[in-house]
Formats: sequence, C-alpha cells, structure tokens
Amino acid sequence: MGDTNGQVVAGGNGQGNRLDQLNHPTDVLIDKETDSLIICDSKNRRVVRWSRRSGTTQGEILIDNISCWGLALDNQRYLYISDYKKHEVRRYRIGDKNGTIVAGGNGKGAGLNQLNWPAYIFVDQQQTVYVSENQNHRVTKWNEGAKEGIVVAGGQGEGNALTQLSYPYGLFIDTLGIIYVADWGNHRVMSWPKGAKQGIVIMGGNGKGAEANQFKGPWGLSFDRYGNLYVVDWDNHRVQRFSIE
Repeated sequence: MGDTNGQVVAGGNGQGNRLDQLNHPTDVLIDKETDSLIICDSKNRRVVRWSRRSGTTQGEILIDNISCWGLALDNQRYLYISDYKKHEVRRYRIGDKNGTIVAGGNGKGAGLNQLNWPAYIFVDQQQTVYVSENQNHRVTKWNEGAKEGIVVAGGQGEGNALTQLSYPYGLFIDTLGIIYVADWGNHRVMSWPKGAKQGIVIMGGNGKGAEANQFKGPWGLSFDRYGNLYVVDWDNHRVQRFSIE
C-alpha cells in the first residue's frame, strides 16, 4: 500500500512459453494454503502455479491445452476455469487434469444451458458459479449441480440501457448477493441488486475517456476488505480505486 513501484512476482522474462515466461495472462488467484499464485496464462493455453517464496524463478503447469480466461477458487479449494473456446466452466481438484463441467458445455449459444465466450467467474460459499458471458452480453448464475443458468444481469442484447451490458468482463458478488460487473463496451461499472431487472451505474458511464470519472474499457474488478473497489482500466493503462459509500 502506498508503493510507487511494483515488484515482479511471476514472468517478467518477456513474452514466451518457457516456464519462466507468461504470454497474455488474464487472471490470477492467491492460493493461501500453498502460498502461491495460480495464473491463467491465456495465450500459452495453460494454468500455471508460481510459488510466492523468494528465489522462485519459474512456474509449474497445473493444466495445459485449455483456452482459459477466468479463474476462481472456492472454500474447499476447488479450482474453476472458464474456457472461452469450449464455452464452458469446469471445476477441478488441484492436481486433477480433467475436471467436471459446472456451467455450459453445450456448445456456443444463447440458450440457458449454453455460454458464449465465458470470461470471468465468481464462486460463492454455496459453490454457486457466476459467469460473465462476454459475447452474450449477460451474467448468468449456475447453482450447484444445475444444468441451466439463470440470467442475473443483462441478457437483453448488446446496448447501453440499464437493462443491458456490452461485452462484460470483470465480476464480483458481495455477501448480499449484489453483482458488480465491468461493462467493458459501455465504459462503466454496474451493480445489479439481487433479483433486479436493471442495473445501477456506480462508476464511469460518462463516455470513453481518461478523466477520474471515466474509463476506456474497464476490465477487471476486485474489492478489498474495507469495501474499496479496484478497477483495471484497460485502455488507460491504469488501476483505479474507488471507495463505495
């Protein structure tokens, strides 16, 4: 906190597919139990783990041959991975290579049993899986064992109305069930209260730009324990922090 310089903890050896390199990483988790980072190394089509212990110079491959984009870890240490080419989300025991489908898996489409370009995922305490479907312009919720999802944000086609999303990416669900989503194409962050038919613009929504109240393609979302929201502002090459009242 307060640092002006970051520290490289994985990669940093140029773009490539060696074990000390990454290529287009799209998501990262901290696995506290093994004190390591789990990284979706997207263009290398693999999920890798990097120990956070000092002296670590390379990662180890957990799963390969996967078009991964988003990652989540639940409270039982199951790993969830979205595959944007197979249009599915799978759950893995760490160390297991196969996994089981927990969302989608019925080809690309807009049916309730399908996904279209699943990007980021969020898993709650009940192992409910939420998925931002980038090309379906919606967020779906998949209860444990469900064969179909429930649309919980968007799903009215691409657009900028409060009932719509445009190429959503980052996703976070709080303990009240409020959904926060990075509405990439609309340069805004929205919240959707539980059961709501439309969302609320909480950040951005003032057109594409570089002012403090604007975004150029908001991408990733995260909260800290004090309720501050962090937004990866992709085309502005910055991360912004907001305190939510």
